[in-house]
Formats: sequence, structure tokens, C-alpha cells
Amino acid sequence: MANATQNDQKDSASIAERAREVAAGASEKVSAAASSTVEAAKEHPIAAAGIVAGVAAAVGGAAYAASKLGADDGKPSSKPKSAQ
Repeated sequence: MANATQNDQKDSASIAERAREVAAGASEKVSAAASSTVEAAKEHPIAAAGIVAGVAAAVGGAAYAASKLGADDGKPSSKPKSAQ
């Protein structure tokens, strides 16, 4: 029984260590991507502004569409109401 507990503890420790390694690697990659993005925006500010404007328009359009789809326009629903 003690061996099983020790093996479980070793497995947990190795899993935790692997998770730390993966998290550190991911953190480095995210940091590198952020730095690359900032450098690209500095080198091409007009293109970066155009991308930001496009993303803002897409998000605004999606929000507008979602508000229209969810709005009650007073028309009767095409779905039949459940019988009570």
C-alpha cells in the first residue's frame, strides 16, 4: 500500500513538473509573439491601423447583428407555443 502511495506521489510530482515546463514554454512563445506584433506595428503603422479598424468594424457588426437577432420586434413567433 505504501508503494502505491509513493508511486502516486512521484507521478503527481512529474506531472506538476511537466506542467511547469509547458507553462514556461508557452509564456516564452506568447512574449515573443507580442514583441513581434509590436515591432510589426511600429514598422507598418498604417497597415496596423487598418487592421485595427477592420477588427473594430467586424466586432461592431457582429454586436449589431446579435442585438437585432435577439430583439423582440412585436411580430408573432413562427414557433408554435407548447400546449399547456
